[in-house]
Parts: sequence; C-alpha cells; structure tokens
Amino acid sequence: MKKLILTSLFLTAQLFSLTSHSALFDDTEARKKILELEKTTQSQNQSTQAALNELKKNQQALEQRLTSLEAIAKNGLADVQGQFEALRLENSRLKGDLELVTHNLDLAQQRQKDLYTDTDVRLRKLESSAAPAAQAAAEAAPAAAAKETDELKQLEAANALSKDAKYKEAFSAYDKFLKDYPGSASAADAMYGLGYSQFALKNYKSAIATQQKLLDTHAESAKVPDAMMNMANSQIQLGQVAAAKKTLRDLVRKFPDSEVTPTAQKRLKALETIR
Repeated sequence: MKKLILTSLFLTAQLFSLTSHSALFDDTEARKKILELEKTTQSQNQSTQAALNELKKNQQALEQRLTSLEAIAKNGLADVQGQFEALRLENSRLKGDLELVTHNLDLAQQRQKDLYTDTDVRLRKLESSAAPAAQAAAEAAPAAAAKETDELKQLEAANALSKDAKYKEAFSAYDKFLKDYPGSASAADAMYGLGYSQFALKNYKSAIATQQKLLDTHAESAKVPDAMMNMANSQIQLGQVAAAKKTLRDLVRKFPDSEVTPTAQKRLKALETIR
C-alpha cells in the first residue's frame, strides 16, 4: 500500500511536473508571439505614422499652392478688370472726340461750301466787269500814236477776243503779242490779259504763274493790283485759302486806293471766317 501510495505520489509529481512544464512552454511561446506581434504592430504604426506625416506634409504644400493660386487669380482678375475699365473709359473718350471732330468737319465743310458758292458768284460778277475795264484801259492808252502800229493792233485784237469771251483765242493772241513784242510798253497789259484768259479757261495754276511773272517783271505797272486780284481768285479756286488771304492782304496794304481794293477787302473778310 505504502508502495502504491509512493508510486501514486511519484506519478502525481511527474504529472504535475509535466503539466507545469507544458504550461511554462505555452507561456513562453505566447510571450514570444506577443512580442513579435508588438514588434510588428509597432513597425506598422511607425510606417503608418510616417505615411501620415507625409500626407500631412503634402496636404500643407497643396494648401500653400492653392492659396498662392487663389491670390494670383484674385490679383489677375482685379488687374484685368482694371484694364477693362480703363479701355472702356478710353473708348468713351475717343467716341466723344470723334463725334466732336465729325461735327466740326461737317460744319467747316458746309461753311466752306457756302463761302465758295458766294465767292464764285462774286468772282463771276467781278470778272465780267474786269474784262471791259481791261478793254477800256487798253483803249484809253495813248491812242493816237499806238493805234498806228501793228503792236497796238495785236493787243487790241487780243482784248477784243477777251471781251467777246473767246478766251482760248484771246490766250493765243496775248501769247503771240508777248513773243512778238517782249519789250513792249504794253507787255504788262498783255501779260495780265494772258493770265486772265488762263483763269477763264480754269487753268488756275498757270494763271497764278503768269500774274506772278507780271508782278516780278512789271512791278510799277498799273495792272499789278488787278493781277494780284486775279491771283487771289485763282488761289481760292484751288482751295489755297491761306495763300489767297496773303495775296489779298498784300493787295490792300500796297494799293489802298486801287479800284479793286474794296472788293479785295470784302473777299478777305469772307476768307477770314475760314479757320
């Protein structure tokens, strides 16, 4: 019995020892597993934290870029709006200036048209009376002696053609006279008649040149005021208003007692209204 008891006790002790060893072995493995799990978890947490930090960093960079872009867009839009407003104001100003210029141009054109119409009417009246005056002046020349010469006959013939409004033929007659008698005492009269014929034929530039030649070569001639008047009329026909004003001013200043001076003064006054 005692042996049985001892055997039983021994077995119990072995069993207890085996049980304890088994329990001890399980606990070690568990701890090992736990440690490995903790290590793995810690590693994962570190990786996760690093990834989270990177994401935060990227988010902050993105927010900064977004803020910068918003600022640029805001400033850019404000600049575009400012430029648009400036362009709108400039366009309004230019539109107003254009309307004003157009109005002034229309007004000036109308005034010029009215003036030219009036001038043309006066010119016709003046020139219709000037031709007979030229003819009368030529006829009043020292008749007794001059009429006996071919020189005077040619001039009288030219004056007669001008009086009959045969300006083309008159031009040829005056031109022939000046070529035949370039040193004639009546050269100034013939030159004036030549320039007047050119004016009548609407060859205004040639008329101005002819009358200017009379002024240059026969400055003492009584025909000078008439020649200046004819020059001014030609300049008006060519639209040379400034030149016409100057010619008329010179005429009035140099020949205040001339028969054509009152007409020149009226024409100058009319031209002065043109700016």
